[in-house]
Amino acid sequence: MRSVGERINLYEYIKGSVAFVGPEYIVIENGGIGFQILTPNPFVFAKYEQQTVTVYVYQHVREDVLALYGFISIEEKRLFEKLISVSGIGPKGALAVLASGEPQQVVSAIEQEDEKFLTKFPGVGKKTARQMILDLKGKLADVVPEFFPNLFHPDGMGQKPAACAELEEALLALEALGYSAKEIKRISKKLQAEQLTTDQYIRKGLQLLLNG
Repeated sequence: MRSVGERINLYEYIKGSVAFVGPEYIVIENGGIGFQILTPNPFVFAKYEQQTVTVYVYQHVREDVLALYGFISIEEKRLFEKLISVSGIGPKGALAVLASGEPQQVVSAIEQEDEKFLTKFPGVGKKTARQMILDLKGKLADVVPEFFPNLFHPDGMGQKPAACAELEEALLALEALGYSAKEIKRISKKLQAEQLTTDQYIRKGLQLLLNG
């Protein structure tokens, strides 16, 4: 029997057509209903627009919020759930961590107690980084081994010349994740020298922010 106040996840996944991709969320159409789903890096889904995909979802409920968070794999969803179980990390903070597309770096930082790396994520201070280590060290083995099998790496389809709109979309997505205008400005010149898709701009920008 569930205790009062215990969260019930109504949805495990939603399967439907990718109707919209924006800096903060995607819209999945299913049965004539468009589900607004917040994701770590919405532009991962850009190549699937108007195609049918399965998005694993987490339903977040508060007195003033009802939101769906979506993930491209069940492993990504599990890591999200692990992260939001840490005191001081909410859904938005967990999305920012996952958006890097390099979970191995995050797990390695937790296992090696690398607080300096963890505090590079928006909203993660020293106290929260220490809490992540205390709560998650040694407890991520069930999500790491099969995590993101090549999903966040170029797929060999060839890069197209970057349009200004793609870089702008990527910068908006980074802002939506919580990075400051100063941080984004610092990396924008380096990104302008690249010819990438929106998704690749986001991944490149996140690596510059985390490793810079």
